[in-house]
Amino acid sequence: MSAIQIIGISLFVYLGSIGSIVGNTIGWYTLGRPLVASFVVGVIMGDLQTAMIVGIALQIMYMGNVTPGGAVAWDLSYATYIGTAGALVFGKGMESTQVIGLAVVFAGIGGLVGQMVWNLSYALNLPLNRLANKYAEAGETGKMYIPNVVCGQLIGLACRFIPAVILLTTMTAASAQADFASMIPGWLTTLLSTFGGMMAALGMGIIISFLLKKQWQICIFLLGFVLVTYFNLNTMAVAVIATLLAVIYYVFQIDQKEARA
Repeated sequence: MSAIQIIGISLFVYLGSIGSIVGNTIGWYTLGRPLVASFVVGVIMGDLQTAMIVGIALQIMYMGNVTPGGAVAWDLSYATYIGTAGALVFGKGMESTQVIGLAVVFAGIGGLVGQMVWNLSYALNLPLNRLANKYAEAGETGKMYIPNVVCGQLIGLACRFIPAVILLTTMTAASAQADFASMIPGWLTTLLSTFGGMMAALGMGIIISFLLKKQWQICIFLLGFVLVTYFNLNTMAVAVIATLLAVIYYVFQIDQKEARA
């Protein structure tokens, strides 16, 4: 990665954590989500296709991650930006499942670093409460932006941007030593490929558990699987068939209700 790419990705690591100013609409719940983050990294690094393949897997993998009461068990922003970047840097010449496996490994590193810096930023923000109370007691409401906006965001920028730059620079230096794909042994490549394939299956299982409320609905999923796998239909064709079946089912239910009435 070039210096500009490292700075660009690190800046988005910070922007993806913001829950104020631009709000959650643009920050934490948008730029901080895996699929959006992977898209950003793909644009910056010039490999959008691979980035989106990685992003879909990470999005599904971290779909159940929540932050109740501000408690961050795993930093999605750090995990995805670092994970996708690491996969693109070290995964050249690898198959998609192997690249996904790499992304999960680097996402684990990024998520752990993000968790530590998140807690650090919380600790550094504590004195700002006293400053805000001081302005409030003095009636100087016009200065409340200083602890809330200026100081708070400077701490957030320092805690997220700087470690991300160090981490991405270290990854770039390591990747420049040799071709990573040729360095790793065959058994590890197979492990990464298997692990990456499992992520897709795990993600699909999570989605199915959310969508399918009755056991007979599994037949609908299997029908779509058969149409794509054995009849080689694209997703648009399957979507049209699904729409037609939904209309037929709806009309049938209406007729049944009218008949009973």
